[in-house]
Amino acid sequence: MRHIRSLAACALALAMALTLTGCGEDERHDAQIFSMDTVMGLTAYGPNGEAGISAAEGVINALDAMLDPELSTSTTYAINHATGRGAVVTGQISEMLSTAQTVYERSGGALDLTVYPLVKAWGFIDSQYRVPSDSEIESLMKNVDFSQVSFTSLSDSDGYVVSMPDGFELSFASVAKGCAAKYAAQAMAAEGVTSAIISLGGNVQTLGTRPDGSDWNVAIQDPEDTNSYAGILSVGETAVVTSGGYQRYFVAKDGTVYQHIIDPSTGRPADTGLLSVTIVCEDGTMADALSTALYILGESGAVSYYESYGSDFEMVLITDDGRVIVSSGLRDSFQLSGDRTVEYVRRDVG
Repeated sequence: MRHIRSLAACALALAMALTLTGCGEDERHDAQIFSMDTVMGLTAYGPNGEAGISAAEGVINALDAMLDPELSTSTTYAINHATGRGAVVTGQISEMLSTAQTVYERSGGALDLTVYPLVKAWGFIDSQYRVPSDSEIESLMKNVDFSQVSFTSLSDSDGYVVSMPDGFELSFASVAKGCAAKYAAQAMAAEGVTSAIISLGGNVQTLGTRPDGSDWNVAIQDPEDTNSYAGILSVGETAVVTSGGYQRYFVAKDGTVYQHIIDPSTGRPADTGLLSVTIVCEDGTMADALSTALYILGESGAVSYYESYGSDFEMVLITDDGRVIVSSGLRDSFQLSGDRTVEYVRRDVG
């Protein structure tokens, strides 16, 4: 098998976000790092920009160390190996679990952190790509069910004691970058930064507005031509998170393309007619969770989810038949690029 990683695509997405949002003002500070298996770009404006970037890097790297399921000192590893006794989690970890649980329940299980053994079986963790047998998938599916993860609230903090049945493993990959970007922006703000943009691959988090007071322009990468973009969003302070199979995939010997987003209901890469899902939401952790869940749900499921729960997020869906489906809250802030057609969906209120 031949594998194709999308580091170049991530770098392009980063460059598009920064180029489209660039302002040319003095005291612009930039940094590029590699963390969470992703090329990341951080830009901050003003005299406190350098300190803000340093603080943001610290937050991102600390979360990376806590979340790596294969790192024996990580919190995720402790959860996965706390057989019979559970593991105590607090702070960002408990927030990610709570958010994941909410989306899991609302999406009918489309977002499931316990899908990790299947992600490993397909080779998306160690890049040893392979197509598991039907029997292997069936066996692994017995340990995929987020409803079996138990959360017991701690009396003296906002944390939990987390426990799972033997054989279960979870990963925070579907919420980690959104959470990291959210707290990185907060770290910048604590250093006095009032204008910044953080790009963690397909996750963009803005802080404040551009230095001149105008909105940020954030590009949505074209999933069929990653050297270009499908549209531009004009946004204030918010998170813009995109998930899509084009971001990481491999090609089998028979030419079949297998992408990295695993549908927990089948144990196989999701194939729902969507090429990408972009979520605009004030909460980066929630935006990350929703981008994965709605991608797995497909067009109909994503629209239904938006109609039921879309009071605090907006979305852009790109389909494999040339359409762009945009929630009505973005009508005035989304600009189409290319030849696709746009359809708007509205959430009925009341």
